[in-house]
Amino acid sequence: MSKTQITAEPGIPQIIITREFSAARDLVFRAHIEPELLAQWLGPCDLALAIDRWEARDAGTWRYVHTDADGNTYGFHGVFHGDPSPQAIVQTLEFEGAPGHVALQTAAFTDLGDTTLARTITAFQSIEDRDAMVASGMERGARDSGDRLDELLAKLQAS
Repeated sequence: MSKTQITAEPGIPQIIITREFSAARDLVFRAHIEPELLAQWLGPCDLALAIDRWEARDAGTWRYVHTDADGNTYGFHGVFHGDPSPQAIVQTLEFEGAPGHVALQTAAFTDLGDTTLARTITAFQSIEDRDAMVASGMERGARDSGDRLDELLAKLQAS
């Protein structure tokens, strides 16, 4: 549908990612919260995703690992804050390769009639942490994720 927009303003320790999807808000939300759907679209297209734990509830924990073709792994984990809903999924996010650098991520889904606007704001502890995330290739991962989610939503609506 649309392209992923990524904003990282100078001097502000956050990244905002937005994308409009041709699907109902509840379906876009489900794709973000149900582990069997999430595993089909999250992350760069050349990495496999294994979800170790996904407790989508207040104080529930989560962990997943991306694996590349050479067997290198990239683990992430966090905690949900509040009960996830289409209004907001709030969670912490920590890359296991950089322990202690925790970010707070809020995803919200706005019903636009025939489409849904997904907006994720990730707040980092410092500009340096945000810049390290940008330098890690997160832009490619965010764009691949959006494209893969678009494909999954189309498939789910067709069935």
